[in-house]
Amino acid sequence: MELTRLDRNVRILNWAAAIAIFIDLAVIFFYAPTEKTMGNVQRIFYFHVGAAWVGAVAFFVALVAGIIYLRKPGRKWDTLAVASVEIGLVFLTMATVAGSVWGKPAWNAWWTWSPRLTLITIAWLTYAAYFMLRGAIEDAEKRGRFSAVYVIVAFVTIIMSYLSVRVLRDVHPVVVGDTAESAKGAAEGLQDFSGVDSMRMVISLNVSVVAFSILYAAWMANRIRLQHLMDETNSLKMRVAARLQGDHA
Repeated sequence: MELTRLDRNVRILNWAAAIAIFIDLAVIFFYAPTEKTMGNVQRIFYFHVGAAWVGAVAFFVALVAGIIYLRKPGRKWDTLAVASVEIGLVFLTMATVAGSVWGKPAWNAWWTWSPRLTLITIAWLTYAAYFMLRGAIEDAEKRGRFSAVYVIVAFVTIIMSYLSVRVLRDVHPVVVGDTAESAKGAAEGLQDFSGVDSMRMVISLNVSVVAFSILYAAWMANRIRLQHLMDETNSLKMRVAARLQGDHA
């Protein structure tokens, strides 16, 4: 019954994600204004911010799942944390690649070891190491407990990367919020819009964030369904093995 419900939810979310991404692409390429300085290359900004936002949300979901697992250990919370970290790592990679492509015309460099980019690299490596930790622990209960503690501590890297451009001097532009006076640095990468174009940019950015969020939900549903299928397969293998051992005895 649960798998049937998952199948239905997966189909709905897959269609919703496909429609949302199609709308997002149309908005980015046909509705969003052309930036005055960088021109059409600035449109990658919408992919970059959307992916970065969803990556942060995914790691926050893993954090919450880890906290709940420590309070009430359960397979579903461990699965939710693993799935969210997997998807978050994909979105973080997308954001980093898109940011590098955007940074070339903005900073005249594919990569600069600024505080934000350095901390993003640390965050990526930290969450990649999460799977090394899980692979090194055979006991399921111990693996779930250690993994839960790890995702809670690892979220510090996401908080630090968010605060870096607001506290430290950095070439990376601040999209939302203000910065400390001591942190204001170069203005490269800032968008130059005015009037109606500025409003269209904000609308396009919001559409992109919503579309990527729906895509995250669809991927999450597919990943959880996959885990259920894997668990059922492992359970079936164990029953078959037990039956064969009983027959030989």
